[in-house]
Amino acid sequence: MKHLPYWVFAMTTVAAAPLLAHAETREYNLTIGSRPISVGGHMTPKITINGTMPGPILRFAEGDDAVVHVTNTLKADTSIHWHGMVVPGSQDGVPGFNGFDGIKPGQTFTYRFHIKQSGTYWYHAHSIGQEQDGLLGGLVIDPAAGSKDAAMTVPADKDYVIILSDESPETAAQIQAHLKGNADYYQYHRRTVGDYFHDVKTMGFAKATQMAGMWGKMNMRPTDLADVEGYTFEINGLSPQENWTGLFKPGEKVKLRFINAGAMTMFDVRIPGLKMTVVAADGQPVEPVTVDEFRMGNAETYDVIVEPTEDKAYTIAAESLDRTGFALGTLAPREGMRGDVPAQRPRAILTMSDMNMAKMMKDDPNMDMSLMDQPSGWSDAHAPAGTKILAYSDLKYAGEQADAREPTRDIKVVLDGNMERYVWTMNGKTFDPAEGIHVAYNERVRLTYVNDSMMAHPMHLHGMFVQLENGQPVDKMPNKHTVIVPPGQTVSVLLTADNEGTWAFHCHLMNHMISGMMTDLVVEEPGAPPPASPPHDTMPGMDMPGTSMPGMKMDKPQQPPAGASNDAMPGMTMSAPDAAGPSNGPKATGSVSSDAMPGMDMKGDDTTANTSAKDHDQHDSHGPSMNGMDMGASSGAQPAHPKKSPPKPKKTAPAKPAAKHDMSMPGMDMSHMDMGQTNTGKDQGHAH
Repeated sequence: MKHLPYWVFAMTTVAAAPLLAHAETREYNLTIGSRPISVGGHMTPKITINGTMPGPILRFAEGDDAVVHVTNTLKADTSIHWHGMVVPGSQDGVPGFNGFDGIKPGQTFTYRFHIKQSGTYWYHAHSIGQEQDGLLGGLVIDPAAGSKDAAMTVPADKDYVIILSDESPETAAQIQAHLKGNADYYQYHRRTVGDYFHDVKTMGFAKATQMAGMWGKMNMRPTDLADVEGYTFEINGLSPQENWTGLFKPGEKVKLRFINAGAMTMFDVRIPGLKMTVVAADGQPVEPVTVDEFRMGNAETYDVIVEPTEDKAYTIAAESLDRTGFALGTLAPREGMRGDVPAQRPRAILTMSDMNMAKMMKDDPNMDMSLMDQPSGWSDAHAPAGTKILAYSDLKYAGEQADAREPTRDIKVVLDGNMERYVWTMNGKTFDPAEGIHVAYNERVRLTYVNDSMMAHPMHLHGMFVQLENGQPVDKMPNKHTVIVPPGQTVSVLLTADNEGTWAFHCHLMNHMISGMMTDLVVEEPGAPPPASPPHDTMPGMDMPGTSMPGMKMDKPQQPPAGASNDAMPGMTMSAPDAAGPSNGPKATGSVSSDAMPGMDMKGDDTTANTSAKDHDQHDSHGPSMNGMDMGASSGAQPAHPKKSPPKPKKTAPAKPAAKHDMSMPGMDMSHMDMGQTNTGKDQGHAH
């Protein structure tokens, strides 16, 4: 937390725990404002809560009634979403959903909801970009005495919240503008001609060339693990140099509540010299499992217990998936101590196994299947042999699931995108305010996520938990509110639709959600007829002409002023989709012509993370190229240091207001979203 010792909040919450033994009304006042904050040596406008970034930790007890007054002093609408909380739809905090219109400048909105769970959660804005600009904080709920959750909770002597974040010297609007102008804007790591010749040597010319061609068809680079780089990674608002510290006495049990609040960053977390016992996932208790490290998708939370026995400092090291840096903190018996910082691991290289095999075979029936024999690059953490890394299959619910029914139907959710236009989709379409997935109240359904892209997507469903089908018996499947769907893979979850309302359902990579990877899941009111069968396998895109979409203002996309820099939001228009595939439509800077050798970049030196924006633009502005490979550098990749307006009544909650036709969407400026429908044909340029 900037300019305020964050451990004060953590220790205060521990001291307050005895006061929360009895259910009561817990009330907070939060003021949302903004001020410049130093990030990576640059003063950047950030959003604060009560003057700090991240905001204060809010602590409740199971059974409490929460009352949170939120005052907006910004010049734009704002909101707060209670991530992972089971609350009424009107209190979920997504502008345009369930009658919530956002919080206008100068106004105060009071959230009121009953707490019927315990665990580690967090809160953040659900207004475009504001979460990335700093509007977030931790949320801790203690179990009620004698409750089922209390019986499953592992006690600890110390209790700390660890909020991981990725802070950029650019604003969220600037980042999105760069991605829309050129999806490779932040891709400083590229394979070289040396890598290509190494492939030729190890697998032969034909296979190496075919593999390079496949990368070109996917329109991405095998080194592309994250869309955005240049972050300073922080723990509780403190950079590695500022060194957040949690104190312990040797022999104590210390609970660390990890929250991945990163906008675009997944982390591999370890504490060299200490084993970690995972006791909760996404706030829900799991049977203890001891690991050396774990991977965190955006918005996931994990509670772990560590037991340091020596009088020494230990380093909390959360390394970004793309290996561009660490969020670092310290566990120590005294202030001012530091542990050793682990060496940075190599950056993973994606392989053919990270592609969706069925999709690739459909596009190219003659594909050499032996290329798929390579191990997954995304799942390779480059950990030493013998390292125990948490797998989803390790997670077992600590109790017994109340609902073990078989699902009545399967609902397929396909994740994909178009990298040339930086458009991300669910079931082939961008977010549509009039369409979604409908389920009956208390219906048991299976959601099957099929990832046709080569980037992992942390998928989050509001309002309810899902049970992850991870190989455990149905009564031991873990509860999750956010699930990582790895590149090219399929993951399924079971849902008991027991919370009436219209719920946001999206990828929690911020720029993916803003760029279209979002829909809604509507739980009909109790007693309503079941939804029409078959379920929605496709969701029509944002076709602007001739449609009336209540609650959305789409007629005037934001245009940068004359002479504006690329800090404006160019390219984020509501225009119709390209009529043809990428080879026939307009191309982003540096896109590949049809006669290029895809997968390689023939120009210049390997650009590092210190390359200026200007130089980077020049680097990517060359013509026909071998996309993804730099022919001038040495071999090897070098590591560098919308929401939803209320639709017309669809048998949802009776409290939901009738749709309006004023084409305004509270809390959202839709000019910042690309509503174009993506190509679904064979020639579509797939994103990642």
